[in-house]
Amino acid sequence: MTSPAAPVRVRIAPSPTGEPHVGTAYIALFNYLFAKKNNGTFILRIEDTDATRSTPEFERKVLDALKWCGLEWSEGPDIGGPYGPYRQSDRKDIYRPYVEKIVEAGHGFRCFCTPERLEQMREGQRAAGKPPKYDGLCLSLSAEEVTTRVASGEPHVVRMKIPTEGSCKFTDGVYGDVEIPWDAVDMQVLLKADGMPTYHMANVVDDHLMKITHVARGEEWLASVPKHILIYRYLGLEPPVFMHLSLMRNADKSKLSKRKNPTSISYYSALGYLPEALMNFLGLFFIQIAEGEELLTMDELAAKFDPENLSKAGAIFDIQKLDWLNGRWIREKLSDEDFRRRVIEWAMENSRLTEGLKLSQSRISKLGELPDLAGFLLKSDLGLEPAHFAKVKSSPEELVEIFSEVQPALEKIVEWDVASIEAELRAVADRLGKKLKVVVAPLFVAVSGSSRSLPLFDSMAVLGRSVVRQRLKVAGQVVASMAGSGK
Repeated sequence: MTSPAAPVRVRIAPSPTGEPHVGTAYIALFNYLFAKKNNGTFILRIEDTDATRSTPEFERKVLDALKWCGLEWSEGPDIGGPYGPYRQSDRKDIYRPYVEKIVEAGHGFRCFCTPERLEQMREGQRAAGKPPKYDGLCLSLSAEEVTTRVASGEPHVVRMKIPTEGSCKFTDGVYGDVEIPWDAVDMQVLLKADGMPTYHMANVVDDHLMKITHVARGEEWLASVPKHILIYRYLGLEPPVFMHLSLMRNADKSKLSKRKNPTSISYYSALGYLPEALMNFLGLFFIQIAEGEELLTMDELAAKFDPENLSKAGAIFDIQKLDWLNGRWIREKLSDEDFRRRVIEWAMENSRLTEGLKLSQSRISKLGELPDLAGFLLKSDLGLEPAHFAKVKSSPEELVEIFSEVQPALEKIVEWDVASIEAELRAVADRLGKKLKVVVAPLFVAVSGSSRSLPLFDSMAVLGRSVVRQRLKVAGQVVASMAGSGK
C-alpha cells in the first residue's frame, strides 16, 4: 500500500466549524500511526473554506484537542513547515490558477444560476423522486455570452464537467476495487462566487502541493473520490492512494452524532477520561490482538498497527469499553504521584476549579458547603430525575417547550462565553414570551442538578459547550418523560 517512490506523507485536515469530534481523533490517529509505521510525515492542515462557519475559536479548539490526545504533527498552522501556509484561508490566491487551467482546457464552465433557481431545480428533482444534482443549464452558454456576463460583474461559480458515459474505477486501500457510475456524480462547484475554492478543489490542490502520498479519511468521502480523481486528471496530476475508514457508530449501528451521544473530544476530557485511554480505545479499531492484550500505549499501537487488515464492519463506539479501559489506565498505568498530578490538572482544566471557587466564595459560610454548591462542575453525571424539577414552577409541557427552544439556540453561539450565553437565553425568553427567570429556572437544575447553585451563565461558560449540550439533552429527556406521564 505504501509507495517506494516517495516518502510517506499523510495529513489530517479538519474544518474548524464546531467542537472537535472524536471522529476527527479517530481519523487523525490512523494517519499518525500510518506515518509512524512507515517512517513518514504526519501533517495538520486546517480546511476553513467554509468562511461562514469557521472560527478562530474552533481552530484553537481543534489544535488543543489533538494535542491533548497526544498526537504530534511535523508540519501545521502552529509550527509551519516547507509546504505552508497550512490554513486554506491563507492559501486563497493559490487555487484560482488551477481552476482557470481546468476551465481553459474545457473541463470546467462558469455557472450563473442563482441560489433561488438551484433550489427550485432541486425541489423539482426531489418531487420527481430523483437525487438532486445540477442539471447542466449553463453548459449551453456561448463563449461570448459567458464573457459578457463575467465582464458585467454578474456573480457566478465555476463547475467541473462530468463524463456522460461509463464509470469511475479505482482501488481503495480498504475497500479494494470500487466502481461508481459517472451519472451518479454531480457537476461539482470548484470555485465559489466569493473567490474561495470548495472543499473538493482546495483538497486536491493542497494534497498535491503538500506532496501527500496517502489520503486516509472517513468512508463518507468514498462517493467523492470520482470528483477528486477527475480534478487530478484534468490538472495532469497523479492522485494519492485513497483509504476510506469505516465510520464510528453507536451500538445500534447508527452514525455517531452529537444529537444522540456526546461526540466532542472536550466532553471526554472534561469528564476525566485520560487521553492515553481514549487513544488506546480508538487504536484498537486498527489492530488485531488477542483477548487480554487490550491495554496499549501509543508506541505499542504503532508496533501492532496493520493497515492491510482493516475491518469494513464499522467501528462501534462502546462507551462501556472506553470506561473499562480508562479505569484500567488509572489503576494500572498511573503511579500515586501521577494520579494526584492528573487529578489536579483535570480539575484545573479550562480554569474549572479556579472559576468555580471564585464564584463560590461569596455564597458559602463554611468550606464544607463547597461540594454541594460547586461539586456539579466536576461531576460526570448528575443523575437527573423528575424529582429534581419539583421546585420549578413551570408545568412539564412548559419545560419541554423551554428545552426545545434553548438547545438549538445555544448551538448557534459562536464564542462560548458568559455574555453570549446570557444574550442568547434572553433572546429565547423574548421569543417564548416568558420572563427570563422562568426560562433559567429549569436550566439551573439541568446544569447543576439543583435549584440553588452558582450563577447560571457563569456556570455554563465554565462547564463548556460540550458538557452543557449533554446535560441539556439529558434534562430534555427527563422533562419529556414527565410530560408523557402527566406528572
